[in-house]
Amino acid sequence: MINVSIAGGTGYTAGELLRILLRHPEANIESVISTTSAGMQVAEIHRDLLGETDMVFSHTFINPDLIFLCLGHELSRNFLEMNNVPKRCKIIDLGNDFRNKPLFKDREFVFGLCELNREKLRKAGNVANPGCFATSIMLALLPLASKQLLTDEIHVHAITGSTGAGKRPGETTHFSYRDSNISVYKPFTHQHLEEIRNTLINAGSQGLPQINFVPMRGDFARGIFASVYTKFNSTTTESEVIRLYKEFYKTSPFVFVSDVPVSLKEVVNTNKGLLHIEFHNGYIHITSIIDNLVKGASGQAVQNMNLMFGLEETMGLKLKGSAF
Repeated sequence: MINVSIAGGTGYTAGELLRILLRHPEANIESVISTTSAGMQVAEIHRDLLGETDMVFSHTFINPDLIFLCLGHELSRNFLEMNNVPKRCKIIDLGNDFRNKPLFKDREFVFGLCELNREKLRKAGNVANPGCFATSIMLALLPLASKQLLTDEIHVHAITGSTGAGKRPGETTHFSYRDSNISVYKPFTHQHLEEIRNTLINAGSQGLPQINFVPMRGDFARGIFASVYTKFNSTTTESEVIRLYKEFYKTSPFVFVSDVPVSLKEVVNTNKGLLHIEFHNGYIHITSIIDNLVKGASGQAVQNMNLMFGLEETMGLKLKGSAF
């Protein structure tokens, strides 16, 4: 059994991790850390776990083999500075601290996009989990990047559920604002752009063109729907491109290329990434959908854990979706 600790245990990503790990056959949750809720029952905060666990939040970890850091962005470094995490203990960070700056003291973090870095992750001691928007956009573009077929400006419009903003309420997250409403935020400046660029370049896209990314807030709780398009200046035929995508993801147990258009409910509550590809007037258009809390965060983190500990990649992640 893998002894697991979760730091930052009251947030949405931690709640999703608990939901998955409580049913994982090789994981034992030894501690759920919260400085603000220590002593409270976990199910008092994560109400969906009532009757599932009698664990209580703790101040610190005990003797874990792995720590998941579910802290706010830029707080993971502080946690590692303040806590003496044994070198033998592996780390998966779900924040953004190590995605673009992978070195921290004597630890090096591997970027945890399983579909690109699977073999590196099998040997990794520390992993930087990708961002949710970044995951959906990278999955849409990786096959093209690998063949240097990204030659013109890339345009992305992507909409996310309210859980993507975290649990702490704010002006743009409370119900009266989000309900029956859509809004743009951080156009062309979103923090995930750097990891997207770095990953596509590492995948083989030399001379990567500009990525124009317009994120949007949706009036739903969970999921990301990304619409990605670029001019397709290649002699490669449409059928060859679709074969390229299916070949690229044939060993990926959670990413599937659909021959028909996809909709968001098809991935909610699952670790799937679904893609659909079309061609229009010289453009290639890719639809990419994931659940922001599962494939975009906690599910991908468990997928990384499975790889790091030599387990079956899908273990604990065969989750049931609901399309209606």
